[in-house]
Amino acid sequence: MAAAAARCPGGRWALCLCLCAALLPRPARGLTDRLYCGRRVCYEVLGVSRQASKAEIARAYRQLARQYHPDRYRGEPAGGEGDEGGGAQAAHEKFLLIAAAYETLKDEETRKDYDYMLDHPEEYYRHYYHYYSRRLAPKVDVTIVILVTVCAISVFQFFSWWSSYNEAINYLASVPKYRIQATEIAKQQGLLNKTKEKGKNRRSKEEIREEEEEIIKDIIKNKIDIKGGYQKPKIYDILLFQILLAPFYWCKYIVWYCWWIYCFTIKGQEYGVEEKLYIIRRYMKMSQSQFDSLEDHQKETFLERQLWIRENYERCICGPFGVRFLKKNMRI
Repeated sequence: MAAAAARCPGGRWALCLCLCAALLPRPARGLTDRLYCGRRVCYEVLGVSRQASKAEIARAYRQLARQYHPDRYRGEPAGGEGDEGGGAQAAHEKFLLIAAAYETLKDEETRKDYDYMLDHPEEYYRHYYHYYSRRLAPKVDVTIVILVTVCAISVFQFFSWWSSYNEAINYLASVPKYRIQATEIAKQQGLLNKTKEKGKNRRSKEEIREEEEEIIKDIIKNKIDIKGGYQKPKIYDILLFQILLAPFYWCKYIVWYCWWIYCFTIKGQEYGVEEKLYIIRRYMKMSQSQFDSLEDHQKETFLERQLWIRENYERCICGPFGVRFLKKNMRI
């Protein structure tokens, strides 16, 4: 410490300044073993200048790679197998260094970062960040990954919905209301009579029962109005189409909202049936499909009780008779 003070005239303050200067990173330490070519300069490794073009860099790399490639290297040992093994190991390390230099200089962005590091070696934190951010960055375009993921989810959605839809049809075929309707339609169209043919085409009771069951299910699918969660899946309901149609839906909603404000807030028009049901659905916090699954007489009851008026809705739903009202009209 005394010797340092003697070299730094001015006492303690001079000593502190000398110590701080000694601790500051020097430009010569800008090259580290863990970045790019380590302590070596990548241009010197390939034997090219900093102004070299991409073609010159590629040509220098090919020449050195042929010379030091482990499969082609033929060293001349100075004295025995040990020397030959050491020469092969040195050639292998040299080849890895050449490859690292080429990987650094062949890409324009990486080369730009490397040149900046050579010119500004003191900004080592910045150099670490750029180096590892490029090395750890995904090699596949993120847009492609997102598109493939959305498509996979959409395909899974569609087949899952079809599976649930078929299960729902099987269930509705056992519900008396829908089964009776389907049976009446089948009899009117003469579909059930065809299953009971006689003669050579006569079939077993099991086969006739299975065919009649398929006819009833087909009529429930195509002839009977199924509402709510039992509706047939639509392809534009999957995630992919929802994303593609999102701008259209937003524009449609904005136009509808402006129309609502103009008609019922500014002009003060009275609500129609659809508007009243919309307000009731919003009060009940139900989705469109859930509200559509309700019976028509249930909706008529809501309209009769004028539930689009907030006070009436709170009195019926939130009041002492709310549970009884829901059990009666919502089939809870």
